[in-house]
Amino acid sequence: MPGELEAPLGVCRLLEEDPDLALAVPPSRRPVAVAECLAALVRVSSGRWSPVAARLGRGGIGLLVLDGLIIRRVGIDGRYAAELLGAGDLLRPWQGEEDDLSPLNAVIGWRVLEPARLAVLDARAAERLARHPELTGALVGRALERSRQLAINMAIVHQPRVQTRVKMLLWLLAQRWGRVCPGGVLLPLRLSHAVLAELLAARRPTVSSALAALARRQEVSFDGRCWRLAGPVPPELVALNGASPPSLTARPRSTAQPWPQ
Repeated sequence: MPGELEAPLGVCRLLEEDPDLALAVPPSRRPVAVAECLAALVRVSSGRWSPVAARLGRGGIGLLVLDGLIIRRVGIDGRYAAELLGAGDLLRPWQGEEDDLSPLNAVIGWRVLEPARLAVLDARAAERLARHPELTGALVGRALERSRQLAINMAIVHQPRVQTRVKMLLWLLAQRWGRVCPGGVLLPLRLSHAVLAELLAARRPTVSSALAALARRQEVSFDGRCWRLAGPVPPELVALNGASPPSLTARPRSTAQPWPQ
């Protein structure tokens, strides 16, 4: 069934799968940490997903996305907000989502856009990770970074012009998953106009019109596999990130380089 968990893939060496996480451990102890930090590995196929029903990772830290793309939607009275999750993101989908006590009666849904592999950081994996305390801080940092990304995305959604929202969102995603290429930055995410509209709290036809206008100005293009971004980083995004353009920081398995000037 689409979006359901497939058969477990076995066990993975977490710090080999996520090299950025390994960097938290001092080099002298890193080989031991790589050998010890094992976690169950599962794969989720594309489609709707019920992670709460899957009951994975309970009693532990949660689920760490190793690759793939997942969208989380939260709706109240027919109006929805969406969050895009990918490599490096830490999930606890059961937390606050399986009780009926919320006075807002929020509707929460998950959809896998690209098949994903997840490391299950259950109690046994958490015990192994605890032997290397630096990893705890690194995982807490991942959770806080997800909160920061949500806050920036909220600020983007409140921009009055949809063209500005589109540019800011694509450059924000490029900060995590993009790589510099001649003439700009490549963002290897197959995001449809409908998905972008969900992330931007806009109507799909409006997003399509905005993308067409940006394409005419050769600022944004899509070849069916990758988005290509050209020109300077949107000043509105620079303002959200501080006084200087944010760097294309190396997220898990990223080949990103600094922002083009």
